[in-house]
Amino acid sequence: MPVFSQLTSPGSDDEFYMLRALDEAAAAAARGDVPVGAAVVRDGEILSVCSNRKEADPTAHAEILAMRRAAVSLGTWNLRRCVLYVTVEPCPMCAGAVVLARISRLVFGCFDPRAGACGTLYDIVRDGRLNHRCSVVSGVLKEQCAGIMVDYFRRRRTAGRQQYDVHERS
Repeated sequence: MPVFSQLTSPGSDDEFYMLRALDEAAAAAARGDVPVGAAVVRDGEILSVCSNRKEADPTAHAEILAMRRAAVSLGTWNLRRCVLYVTVEPCPMCAGAVVLARISRLVFGCFDPRAGACGTLYDIVRDGRLNHRCSVVSGVLKEQCAGIMVDYFRRRRTAGRQQYDVHERS
């Protein structure tokens, strides 16, 4: 059962929307894609919720897809007053898109030590040299967000070893 549908009383609005993003991350994992989920919210209304589709398109990150759908929903590219919730710290591509879309606030779950561009390796969304900056909140439901990633990659490594073992025995 999805995490979001089990929620009866959220601890905060940020947790409430992050749980929705976590459900999308679980959907991505079920499809065999890296489990990242994102939601765009404006004035308490969820405009879009998406998950990674990178296996089909290298630019189809959850954040990009969610911002595209939100822009269509609003009829404008300008997502000012919108909050982007994402389970994992955005990469440089997605952080750049956050700036270009004028997202006002970014909320993410766990840091990405290998590609994080919102405080870990870079801080694109708060870089004063760019024409827009947004506020950032990190660590919302970080254990759950990190856990789904760890579980996914552990399963992939185990499946890869089993596949390798089968070929070796043939």
